Amino acid sequence: MAQVVPTNSEDEEVIFSYTRAQALADGVLVDVTQSASEARFRFPTAISADLHARLTPNEHEKSLGQSYAGRLWDVLFLAALAGQRVHFTNLASFQVSLFEFEEDQLRVTYCGNLITLWVVIGDGDDGEPVITIGFPEDF
Repeated sequence: MAQVVPTNSEDEEVIFSYTRAQALADGVLVDVTQSASEARFRFPTAISADLHARLTPNEHEKSLGQSYAGRLWDVLFLAALAGQRVHFTNLASFQVSLFEFEEDQLRVTYCGNLITLWVVIGDGDDGEPVITIGFPEDF
């Protein structure tokens, strides 16, 4: 996701603008507001497409009891806790462990991969508060 840098002059020309609504429509962001509200988030919430893909279990992981809803809940719960620990900033870093199935030619492994995520409170298209969760490189 592109980072918006505010300008100091009204005379500067905007070359390109990409709104949150466009990112949601394009699939760059995935709306998870309904699930997030169950985790007590008060603002519209989205996750990055990369995080959405990582949370989506493959068929083998599904057969072992993994679900998108369960993985998303873990992320939202830990993001809420991280947000409560941070004061006077719009970004909190946190980690979550995903049980993932990895297969290569020599072995099959099941491991809890620890991933680092950011929860960011920013301005929406109309200046309203919105929450975005994703990998640090997504911002």
